[in-house]
Amino acid sequence: MPRQGLTPESVVLAAADLADETGLDRVTVSGLARRLGVRDASLYSHVRSLDDLRVRIALRASDELAGLLADAVAGRAGRDALGAFGSAYRAYALSHPGRYASTHRQLDADVVASTPSVQRILDLTSAMFRGYGLAEEDLTDAVRLVRSTFHGFATLEAAGGFGHPRDLESSWHRALDALDYLLRHWPEAHP
Repeated sequence: MPRQGLTPESVVLAAADLADETGLDRVTVSGLARRLGVRDASLYSHVRSLDDLRVRIALRASDELAGLLADAVAGRAGRDALGAFGSAYRAYALSHPGRYASTHRQLDADVVASTPSVQRILDLTSAMFRGYGLAEEDLTDAVRLVRSTFHGFATLEAAGGFGHPRDLESSWHRALDALDYLLRHWPEAHP
């Protein structure tokens, strides 16, 4: 019988908070049970396994990120949308490192298809890039480039990897300007 007050949602929220504090790879069922003051077995009435728990953290993070990205890009296009999208993405990565790490997990196609927030992120991303007139396969390549840039910048920033005294925000905005320029002048594919 589940412990009074614990729900699948409260268990996942506690796990997501723990991931932000300690790192996603350090979240365990035992550690979460200690945090919640219950036995490990009590959690298995709410989640099937550690893998299930991590998938649920990823889905929660996707839902949170989808909402932030949607709010950021609403009514925007071009460089303005790219900057708002990137800034929301970066802010989420920095403020929720464990949740953010969970979004890199490869989810089963069935899970993706049945999860509106994952599809919402894909739709928001595609809509923003369509404003640059990119069609497949260029669209996929551009999304990969921009995502890699946003991820790399946020990851290096979180690790203290930018030791140069130049203002970090200036570098961020220059990177956005460079991405915008590249997206507006996307190169021809090589044969």
